[in-house]
Amino acid sequence: MIKISSQYKLIFFTSIFFTLFYNFSFFKNIINVYGFEGFNKIYIISTIILLISVFTLFFTLFASKYTTKTILILTLFISSFTAYFMDSYNVVIDSEMIRNSLQTNLDESLDLFNLKLIVYVFFLGIIPSFIILKTKITYNSTKIEIYKKFQTIFFSLTIIGLILFSFTKFYTSFFREHKPLRYSVNPIYWIYSVGNYINKTIDSKPLELKQIGIDAKIVENEEIEKPELIIMVLGEASRADRFSLNGYEKETNPLLKNEEVVSFSNISSCGTSTAYSVPCMFSIFDRTQYDYKKGISTQNVLDVLKNTKDVEILWRDNNSDSKGVALRVDYEDFKNPEINTKCDETECRDEGMIIGLDKYIKNHPNKDILIVLHQMGNHGPAYYKRYPKEFEKFTPVCKTNQLENCTQEEVSNAYDNAILHTDYFLSEVIKFLKPYSKDYEAAMFYMSDHGESLGENGLYLHGMPYFIAPKEQTNVASIFWASQSLKEEDIDIEKLKTYKDKEFSQDNLFHSLLGLFEVQSEVYNKKMDIFNDARKNK
Repeated sequence: MIKISSQYKLIFFTSIFFTLFYNFSFFKNIINVYGFEGFNKIYIISTIILLISVFTLFFTLFASKYTTKTILILTLFISSFTAYFMDSYNVVIDSEMIRNSLQTNLDESLDLFNLKLIVYVFFLGIIPSFIILKTKITYNSTKIEIYKKFQTIFFSLTIIGLILFSFTKFYTSFFREHKPLRYSVNPIYWIYSVGNYINKTIDSKPLELKQIGIDAKIVENEEIEKPELIIMVLGEASRADRFSLNGYEKETNPLLKNEEVVSFSNISSCGTSTAYSVPCMFSIFDRTQYDYKKGISTQNVLDVLKNTKDVEILWRDNNSDSKGVALRVDYEDFKNPEINTKCDETECRDEGMIIGLDKYIKNHPNKDILIVLHQMGNHGPAYYKRYPKEFEKFTPVCKTNQLENCTQEEVSNAYDNAILHTDYFLSEVIKFLKPYSKDYEAAMFYMSDHGESLGENGLYLHGMPYFIAPKEQTNVASIFWASQSLKEEDIDIEKLKTYKDKEFSQDNLFHSLLGLFEVQSEVYNKKMDIFNDARKNK
């Protein structure tokens, strides 16, 4: 058993350990920005001392005979996980990443599990936690403990002040011009993000659901026009620039290119994670107005369509879940092999969601119908699992979830093969809809939730804070197909094609869905409707 004379010495040594072994990403990013020559060496050494002092100050504030060990052990253990993800994928652990992680199901979590993660947790989590647990701390009288606490706080603040004053120019640049650098400070930033997440999520007052679009009604002539049948495919992690329909050099859309589809190449996502983007894109709020509390306390576009009393809505999910969007409509979980008949030894496939839709349509005759199919799509990092073997067209392929151990070509090939499978799935949706053209104005509208980084500039996956997120994470794929009846009665496809490269965003989805169903409501803004300028009967 290790003996130590003061809990503040334990905090100090633990702070050194945090600084040296949990902040590889932080110091790598600093060196990338400032370099490691001349006076910059001194500046970077000063940040080491500064971090030790900041960590010591932070843990001392919460230190007591009954809390010190618990706080240190809990922080070490969680930080071993965050260190792994920051070092391996260069991600930022902010409040939305925490939300996304908490809403991830077991299958998605297992995709992230590997030997390297075990090593991180064992050496940075379990071993140091065990050492702290077994360390015997000598505690003094309450008066002396309070004195030592204030002494440690004063000493830490003095060191922090001296460093900031001595290198004012460097730290002014650090805090003003390179704010994103602080996002990789482990554990301070993830602790701050947990607090931010709690503040955004938990309210002392129970949230009441605000109704919107209660005046919504369908304005079509039922005696002349056919009812609408729209399948909205919600994609996962699909980048617009990886669709050959948008000019990508690899043929990732061999089937869709034979269909008369419109591929929108310039649509921006609302967020960079599923947990944020999905509820945001179906909400009435645009990206700058949306937040979690607004989203869960306000009805979305599915509710507005339901308010018309004329639209039947079904959500089928082969991803984690609807993130709260489909709470008030029919919902079916197709991650369940008992429901999804297209499951293999790897996972349940997206195309299984199409099976049985004919029965749903038959059971709702002469009604407008919206069906949402939420794909597993290109969910990373195990892209090689997202498609059956026959879709492995592009090789060599990265067949591990440790993307940093693969070449960028291997990662790209695995990702592109998953896009190839999405191409097949969307073509199957179109094939399913074509026979309904006689009785319905049918359409498929595909839009991905966010993009994905594939090693560009050392970044992988998604979830970066939006204002620093690269275009790879925000420029999402989106495709529209219309049946012959819809083209004849409503949408001029040739006109739509003329502005397919115009800048749009997921903010347009709310109004575009209302427009497709010809909904009249105070919440509908035709200027935000992607299809408005191509509509024959405005």
